[in-house]
Amino acid sequence: MADKNIVKSKRAERRRRRVRGKIHGTAERPRLAVSKSLNRVFAQIIDDENGTTLVGIDSTSKVLASELGDKQTKTDVARKVGEVIARLAKDKGIERVVFDRTGSRFHGRIKALGDGARAGGLKF
Repeated sequence: MADKNIVKSKRAERRRRRVRGKIHGTAERPRLAVSKSLNRVFAQIIDDENGTTLVGIDSTSKVLASELGDKQTKTDVARKVGEVIARLAKDKGIERVVFDRTGSRFHGRIKALGDGARAGGLKF
């Protein structure tokens, strides 16, 4: 019998590859890659043709710290990260992106970040 953690990580890697096989960011429509850990959420806008990260932010960045209040749930923080990444993308002239959920299901913090990015004006 295989170790449960190894099986889980292999399944996660398979999901990640399946999602990334269908998504590719271009200069006109870069990829909004979202990932999460237990306590943080990360978002990057990536141009896959040139292999460059155009904009990136995480839930502990100084840009976000000034906008957050005292008691925030992780979902509220994820929504705020989505709003801030949308604002930073707009400053760079990016309006349309491809959403890359990195193998995670589109619910909870991932969905909150996506909703925040849409509220900030990004289209995907």
